[in-house]
Amino acid sequence: MSHPLQSVLAESRPAAPPARVWRDWALLGSIAFFGVLEGLLREDLTLPVLSMVVTLGLAPLLLWRRTHPLAVVGTVFGVVAVLQVGLFVTDAPTLDVYTMLYVLLLPYSLFRWGSGREAVAGLAVILGAATTAVLTSWTGMADAVGGIGVLVASFALGWAVRTQHGARDRRVEQVKSQERVLLARELHDTVAHHVSAIAVQAQAGRALAATSPSAPLEALEVIEVEASRTLAEMRTMVRVLRNEAPVDYAPQPGVADLHRLSGASPAGPRVEIGVSGDVATLPAAIDAAVFRIAQEAVTNALRHARNASVVDVRVAGDRSTISLVVRDDGDPGAADLGHETGFGLTGMKERALLLGGTFEAGPSPERGWGVSVTLPRQGSA
Repeated sequence: MSHPLQSVLAESRPAAPPARVWRDWALLGSIAFFGVLEGLLREDLTLPVLSMVVTLGLAPLLLWRRTHPLAVVGTVFGVVAVLQVGLFVTDAPTLDVYTMLYVLLLPYSLFRWGSGREAVAGLAVILGAATTAVLTSWTGMADAVGGIGVLVASFALGWAVRTQHGARDRRVEQVKSQERVLLARELHDTVAHHVSAIAVQAQAGRALAATSPSAPLEALEVIEVEASRTLAEMRTMVRVLRNEAPVDYAPQPGVADLHRLSGASPAGPRVEIGVSGDVATLPAAIDAAVFRIAQEAVTNALRHARNASVVDVRVAGDRSTISLVVRDDGDPGAADLGHETGFGLTGMKERALLLGGTFEAGPSPERGWGVSVTLPRQGSA
């Protein structure tokens, strides 16, 4: 079996085809009206009673053409083929009902809504019925070629619409997948930052417990706030990742929220924030990226900087760019964070490059580690 045929046979049915819509009932009503009208007014119509019975009797099957395309195709084209053979054997004139053109909807529906196996089986039934009709009511090569051409056009239109909708659905799924990756990165950045702050406060409380009885209580209060905030943000993002009911989206934090990263801890480095220049009216994507990169850089410093006393965060803006520099004064020769797995430095770099900016990270000339990011105010084109 060739690979293209295997691919066709493996094609599954589109998800959740509409059973019946108002247009189906309007179509059925129109067929009934024009079928009766044709049977009553056409003087050249052969076997008018049989023509009306067949036309109106098969029309209701159109209501199931999406949900049961192969069964409907088999029934309609099977009845037509048997009828053609019966008329040919009895030497009766063939049926020539214009209203029966509605059967062209069935090849379309078969290729639009059927599975690959259903399409192949239905195609065999339709070609068999078409061959029978041509042989039993030959009217010339032109009519035969024209009839087959109309059938092929119906097949092609159904397949084209199916392919177009499939491509659109795949694009939607791809966008959803990318959004989930971004949400996972946001979850990583948020949780990592808050957990690092909790760890620092726990170390502070333990270190000062002997000399300052109030230190553990203060540390526990900070831990409670950080843990509650982490749980709230994590639950919001997890609900989105699970594709559950819509959630209320809070505005993304930006440069104005950098103060949330600052603070002092007896057991860890102090985080100092400095903002200068024009940082107003930043695009939302740039504003959020500055905060998230700063958050991740501060988190890394809190976790990995050895003997650091200060983590310095500096943001500066001008008319065309905004820059972010995060440095700590830890011991030289700290672990290379570039070898870490996960979102870490890779995530920060991806954020910057995605927005058309630059990213650098490495040991500072004097002490500690530094992260430097420059973003265009308008992002990448």
